[in-house]
Amino acid sequence: MKEREMALYEHIFLARQDLSQSQVDALAATATDIIEKNDGKVTKTETWGLKNLAYKIDRNRKAHFVMLNIEGPGSVVAELERQTRINEDVIRYMTIRVEEHEEGPSVMMRKNDRDNKKRRDREERN
Repeated sequence: MKEREMALYEHIFLARQDLSQSQVDALAATATDIIEKNDGKVTKTETWGLKNLAYKIDRNRKAHFVMLNIEGPGSVVAELERQTRINEDVIRYMTIRVEEHEEGPSVMMRKNDRDNKKRRDREERN
């Protein structure tokens, strides 16, 4: 019965472009700690890399994108968003409740793989 109480969420945050990859990984680890301290569980963490933004956010043209799949009560999301809001390194975040988590790599990771394959194919032809 307790398993059904756990809601499923996807939490995505955008970190400032001037952060190193290790700093971005540390932000993801901090988010994971917050979730686990509040009776939640992170089932998957994906770093989508540094991507261009559609418009400038706080003088950033690019941002590091990170997605966390979360299982937990609503209080987990409330605390995670509270602490994310006060973190200067995070320029945007969004948490949505989902019916189920996607199996395997997310759409963004599959797109990255596809783009990398196209790039390798082009380089091999030249």
